[in-house]
Amino acid sequence: MKSLLALAFALATSGAAMAQMNHGDMPMSHGTITKIDSKWNKLTIDHGPLENLDMEGMTMVFEVADPAMMEGLSEGQEINFLADRVKGKLTVTEIETE
Repeated sequence: MKSLLALAFALATSGAAMAQMNHGDMPMSHGTITKIDSKWNKLTIDHGPLENLDMEGMTMVFEVADPAMMEGLSEGQEINFLADRVKGKLTVTEIETE
């Protein structure tokens, strides 16, 4: 029983460490902003593949992790961004403008 608990703990902590390490290594995706909804802090982005989420390119709506990230953005603008699942919702966590 002790070995099972030790194994479970090791797996849990190594998974958390891997998630932390890989966050900085995730490739950014490229896309074009097609709609900005500042009332609900959402962006609609026509994007290429999201490698970290194993998703093909498409147009979709994302929440924005920090509303301040939307300042200076405009519809039609090309961006590089990182999206992840945050509390079960697809969320833009980083944005770089070109």
